[in-house]
Amino acid sequence: MSSVRAIRGATQASANTAEAIAAATKELLLEILKANGLSTDDFISVIFTASPDLTAAFPAGSAREVGFTDTPLICAVEIDVPGALERTIRVMAHVQSTLSKSEITHIYLGAAKSLRRDIAQ
Repeated sequence: MSSVRAIRGATQASANTAEAIAAATKELLLEILKANGLSTDDFISVIFTASPDLTAAFPAGSAREVGFTDTPLICAVEIDVPGALERTIRVMAHVQSTLSKSEITHIYLGAAKSLRRDIAQ
């Protein structure tokens, strides 16, 4: 039986450009899909946050390009904490899945692995 689950993840864009934000967002979403055996149809909603230094594009726009065409998406600015990781895109996705909470794979890529050393792959 499937249940609603939340999947977390984060990555770091290489620069504050639309291309870099798109590439990082797409890579993160595709890794979440693959690691959890999901399709875009399994997603209920996706919340993106971007660090305040990312202003060139909305991460949600890139999600549309990898198949999230009928999934509610929203972006927000992350809290501007001194010393926080720069150019960071975070995601919390709500999905329908048969996986238990402990079976969900949260995805932290590149330098963003430092954000959650306890669950980063």
